[in-house]
Amino acid sequence: MFKRVDWQSKDKQGESMRAAGYRIPGAAWGVWGILVVVAGVLGALLGSSGAASLTIGLSVTGVVLLSLLLLFAIKVADQWEKAVVLRFGRFVGLRGPGIFWLTPIVETAPVWIDHRVMVTPFRAEKTLTKDTVPVDVDAVLFWLVWDAEKAALEVEDYRVAIAWAAQTALREVIGQKDLAEILVGRALMDRELQKIIDERTTPWGVTVQSVEIRDVVIPQDLEDAMSRQAQAERERQARVILGESEKQIAQSFADASQAYRNNPTALHLRAMNMLFEGLKEKGALVIVPSSAVETMNLGGLMGMASLAREALNPSVSTTESSEEG
Repeated sequence: MFKRVDWQSKDKQGESMRAAGYRIPGAAWGVWGILVVVAGVLGALLGSSGAASLTIGLSVTGVVLLSLLLLFAIKVADQWEKAVVLRFGRFVGLRGPGIFWLTPIVETAPVWIDHRVMVTPFRAEKTLTKDTVPVDVDAVLFWLVWDAEKAALEVEDYRVAIAWAAQTALREVIGQKDLAEILVGRALMDRELQKIIDERTTPWGVTVQSVEIRDVVIPQDLEDAMSRQAQAERERQARVILGESEKQIAQSFADASQAYRNNPTALHLRAMNMLFEGLKEKGALVIVPSSAVETMNLGGLMGMASLAREALNPSVSTTESSEEG
């Protein structure tokens, strides 16, 4: 279901207002005012000179008619505009930018074409994707008129036609893609839309410069489900990484055990290093299994460590001996 949006009616209103303003530009009003003053002065001069009333009337009427002629004949187009001129309903050419002349009654300029880059927002509401997911998509179209003649003669209202062409193209592209492709492939969709819309608008003298998708809105329930799925995927990856880490640690211990298996000296040195690291801190308590004491001769090693500790802290040993005495 297509929905007519407010900006289309605003464009029509603005275009009609601009056309009304172009019929009588400020320059024409200025010339008309000057000629009206001239007609008044001329009538006064002729009256003071004793001219006949008919002569005065004809002179003043001629100047007034000339002012009216210039009022409706002088037209002004801005730098970015061109006027489409028709003579008795037939196209005769383009006029502007700048000041130009139209023959009253014979020639008209019903359409004024803006050659600047135009911006048209459009959207597709509740459009089903290829995997039957309803989405709302907002986009912006940047376009310009490169052939004013075609834009005026080939299509009734090129602004509205471009808006509808963009909207239908957006719906077609959405229907050909899955939701995942729409969410991660916006740049590709932009290029596809630009190509489709440009092919449709080229016969109208309009070229599409770019199309940009602003937002893709999906149902709230689906958004929550996708969020839970993403969280579960991250949790799974975390568990896999933890399992790989445990596996690597176990393999390292297995390799170390193989190194110590046939080298008891290295095992004893490792045990001494562990005891030394544990006894460096004051008040450290080291718990060693009895099996380790028997297999690695840790009893003698612990005695040696105790002697080393007393040698490093003689004051503590003296205090302990005095207390025992």
